[in-house]
Amino acid sequence: MTQEQDYLVPLDNYLKVGLHIGTKFRTKYMAKFIYKTRPDGLVVLNIQEIDKRIRLGANLISQYKPEDIIVVCRRENGWKAVSLFSKYTGIKVFAGRYPPGILTNSNLKTFMETKLMIIVDPWVDKNAMKDAIKVGIPVLALCDTYNESNNIDLVVPCNNKGKKSIGLIMWIFAREYLKAHEKEFNGKLDDFIEE
Repeated sequence: MTQEQDYLVPLDNYLKVGLHIGTKFRTKYMAKFIYKTRPDGLVVLNIQEIDKRIRLGANLISQYKPEDIIVVCRRENGWKAVSLFSKYTGIKVFAGRYPPGILTNSNLKTFMETKLMIIVDPWVDKNAMKDAIKVGIPVLALCDTYNESNNIDLVVPCNNKGKKSIGLIMWIFAREYLKAHEKEFNGKLDDFIEE
C-alpha cells in the first residue's frame, strides 16, 4: 500500500488547493507542523500531518449530533464552504459576524448550548473561541503557520485563508461526518472549492 492510498483524498487534491502553503510568518505553536521554508520565505506545512489532523478532526466531529456542534467563520473566504457543510450535515454555522454572548448569556433569546465548536481561523474568530473557553467546550480550529494554538483542543494545520483549501477541508469533514452517521453524501468537491 502506498502512502497516497492512506490519504483521505488523493495527494494531488491537497496540492491543487494549496492546503500546505502557509504564510511568511510562523509561531512556535505551529512549528511542529512545518515541513520547510521556501526560498521566497513562504512556510510549507507537512501534508502527512495535515491529513492526519483532518482525520482526527473528522473523527472528533463524528462523535457529536449536528445540534451539538457550531462552526464559526468570520473570514469571507470560507463562507461558501461552511454554508455547504451546514447544508449537508445540518450543523449550525455562523458565516460572518459571530453573535456575542450566544453561548455565555442565558438571558439572550438567541442563547444556545453546544458541545463542540469548529473555528476556521482562531485569529479572526477569537471572540467565539473565548466564549467556548468560558463555557468549557472543546475547540477544533483550522490553523495557519501564524496562529497560536493555546486554548485549542485540536489543531488542523492548513492554509485557512484560501477558499479552495477551506473548501476541501469542509468537504472532507462533511463526507466523513455523514459516512460515520451512515448517511449518503452527494456533495461535489467542485462546489466546495470553486471560485
